[in-house]
Amino acid sequence: MIEITRDAYIPYETRMTKTLNILKEDFNTIRAGRANPKVLDKIAIDYYGSQTPINQLANIQVPEPRMITITPFDPSALKNIEKAIQVSDLGINPNNDGKTIRLVFPSLTEDRRKELTKTVAKHGEEAKISIRAVRREAMEKFKDMQKKKEISEDTLVEVEDSVQKLTDRFISEIDKTVSDKDKDLLAV
Repeated sequence: MIEITRDAYIPYETRMTKTLNILKEDFNTIRAGRANPKVLDKIAIDYYGSQTPINQLANIQVPEPRMITITPFDPSALKNIEKAIQVSDLGINPNNDGKTIRLVFPSLTEDRRKELTKTVAKHGEEAKISIRAVRREAMEKFKDMQKKKEISEDTLVEVEDSVQKLTDRFISEIDKTVSDKDKDLLAV
């Protein structure tokens, strides 16, 4: 019989951690009425034939709580950056003065805040589904080991309990992350 050690859970815990980190990155790109340069992370432009993120092409600053300025290193990229922002789902019209693009973030309306909280809840649920899929995969692996008589039934029960506790910990962390983002969005 094989003894199940802590190392057996590491691949599953790593994947669950990755899911949580991706969720947090997604939440950084959802704007909450304040200027946050992370909202530009998913916007890329065609720069000399390759899709390049804006943050690699320009200096991005937050001079005021509700404003972001974007100053391209190459002035010829200004128009492309402006177009990319206009067609993105950011919902902000860029102001171009010929050298710099200014993004002024208006206060979010109550309807928009509620809409964003629904988006946050949807992302949270998707992350939970991903965590549960990892749990299912782990459970199947250990049940298969038990069928092959590599581990005992008692060990299987212990392993299933440990995997469930790991899953519960990550689900709880996702719930906390969603709750924190909701508070951030609903704060006026």
